Amino acid sequence: MPNRTPEESPAYPSSRRAWYTVAVLMTIYVFSFVDRQILSLLVGPMKRDLDLSDTEVSLLMGFSFALFYTFCGIPLGRVADSRSRRGLIGVGLVLWSATTAACGVARHFWQLLLLRMGVGVGEAALSPAAYSLITDSFPPHKLATAISAYSMGIYIGSGMAFLLGGVVVGAVSGDELVALPLVGEVRPWQLVFFIVGLPGLLLSALLLTVREPVRRHLVGRTQAGAPPLAEVWAYLRANRKTFLCHNVGFALLSFSSYGSGAWIPTFLQRTHGMNVRDSGVWYGAIVMVAGTLGVFCGGWLADRLAGAGREDAKLRAGLIAALIWLPAGLLFPLVSSREAALLLLAPAAFTSSMPFGCAAAAVQEMTPGSMRGQASALYLFVINLIGLGLGPTVVALFTDYVFAADEMLRYSLLIVATTAHVAAAGLLWTGLSPFRETLRQLRSQPESG
Repeated sequence: MPNRTPEESPAYPSSRRAWYTVAVLMTIYVFSFVDRQILSLLVGPMKRDLDLSDTEVSLLMGFSFALFYTFCGIPLGRVADSRSRRGLIGVGLVLWSATTAACGVARHFWQLLLLRMGVGVGEAALSPAAYSLITDSFPPHKLATAISAYSMGIYIGSGMAFLLGGVVVGAVSGDELVALPLVGEVRPWQLVFFIVGLPGLLLSALLLTVREPVRRHLVGRTQAGAPPLAEVWAYLRANRKTFLCHNVGFALLSFSSYGSGAWIPTFLQRTHGMNVRDSGVWYGAIVMVAGTLGVFCGGWLADRLAGAGREDAKLRAGLIAALIWLPAGLLFPLVSSREAALLLLAPAAFTSSMPFGCAAAAVQEMTPGSMRGQASALYLFVINLIGLGLGPTVVALFTDYVFAADEMLRYSLLIVATTAHVAAAGLLWTGLSPFRETLRQLRSQPESG
């Protein structure tokens, strides 16, 4: 960065080591999304066995998790700015894996609600620390691609949740009970929680192979640790239009993505007559392939735009993604053919995933290095509270109370997702100029790293 001598700017880790760090973090992210998204495929059997409404199920899928994920993320982001990021991720991984497995013994709605809160607390430790590790491992012109590669875990994990859940539920479908050692008899949908939760406990050992890169913003400084909260909030206030348009704009895209993704397997079952297994396998394959390609291509697009001289490349890539989603996003809920719906879901999944690597990379770019963990936690707070916390529930509220008919889910998806995308595009467009100004001011400061 400007105003630093070579001695003050150590070399980044080798490309091999940096990408290995991304690979390990992405693998952990995969497991987090398997644990987070698995409920989306278990709506039918859970409603039957626990006598739940769509709205109650949506609280388990979104709000109970998101509330604790978002509020715990901010203090954990501060920890990521001053303590071992690798250790923080390890503790979180053990917690969310254990609480996911424990969902398999829940017998009441309130028990599942509490356990999903525990999953949220554990997962809140991951991304602020991961973004910080990746940012200190890659130069700025490769950052969007690297964070997009990490973000592929969202779609690989979500796809695996649908695929694995569909196969397991299909293999042990019906009302029969499954006997497990030490646990006793459980329903098939409860067995799924053990299958997806327990392997995460073993994965924590993989973190021991990751080295912490040098915190670049601390080079040449005599005092380590996170900056005072007053300093963080002063920076956010000074750049409030940039952060508002960025965070809320991408949060609305997250609102559409989570709201749709949570209910699409159920939409395929209710509207097109697919069974649980087939809806999970088909949608899981679409998410894994199209979603994974989309998030990586979004990061690639942002880096290409930056290489062409676009200062606002990361925000502009999100705006482009929001707009090109509209044709497929408008059509897939409306078509009468199952095959047409599945065909349209592929470009919808591709374009809806494009923004989320470049969105996180933009946070790193527009924030001083000493504040990145906290700024990332704030970004995750907003997009997950709005997206994961409200998205699935708003879709369910439209179905339960506006249309008052399960078969009208397709129109709930159409209204909620389209409205969110149009509003997001407006905010991201408005934010382009403030974003560029924030970058210019930040680059002019000696300690901008």
